[in-house]
Amino acid sequence: IPVPSTATSALVAANIALYAISWYMTQSAAAAQLESTSLFSGISGQVLVRLGAKFGPLIAMGQWWRLVTAMFLHAGLLHIGFNLWCLFDLGPEVESLFSIQKFIVLYLVTGIFGFIVSLFWSPYGISIGASGAILGLIGILIGASFHHGQLGKEYRSQLWRWVIYIFAFALIPGLSIDNAAHIGGLISGLALGYLIPEGEPETRTGENLWNTLAILSVFIIAGSFALMALQLNRPL
Repeated sequence: IPVPSTATSALVAANIALYAISWYMTQSAAAAQLESTSLFSGISGQVLVRLGAKFGPLIAMGQWWRLVTAMFLHAGLLHIGFNLWCLFDLGPEVESLFSIQKFIVLYLVTGIFGFIVSLFWSPYGISIGASGAILGLIGILIGASFHHGQLGKEYRSQLWRWVIYIFAFALIPGLSIDNAAHIGGLISGLALGYLIPEGEPETRTGENLWNTLAILSVFIIAGSFALMALQLNRPL
């Protein structure tokens, strides 16, 4: 069983925290309307939009930070459970292969790119979830596997099975899956995993660059949630 390292653990904690907040807000809204809900009830769509779901009209009004916050929101226990299971499996592998700094940057970039593709594919659709970034992690590992000969080829076949399973899961009736975000995350991950050198940076300049990019990524995530909090009680 993979043991989550620093960045993966932080991402898992952030996803769980946002799910707890969204569940509490859903329960509070239901109680105000004298409706009954349970622990296994899904999260309210209105709550998800307020907390930063991807929604084209609001992004067009300047709320670009939704491309980031949407990565940390989930619609129900099955949704977050499946995504965190994948993140527990894949995150430590990418961290150990590339480095913590690169992992943070790659996770954010592939997740955002996935929602950008989703935005163009379905500008008026609401979308959430870490799965675009998770497909990005799979793509990164597939891209990197091309540099590892026969061993990489065998590993690549396992990773492609992950991709097939995830897209097959989207065929289950009644589920609303954002395959555009999945495709965007996967494609960007493939390119980045192939092009970016593995391991820790070999020069001081490279180390400083990746440290700066990682810090910037953390500030982008924190800043996005700060902007979300500022508009939380404003009319949509």
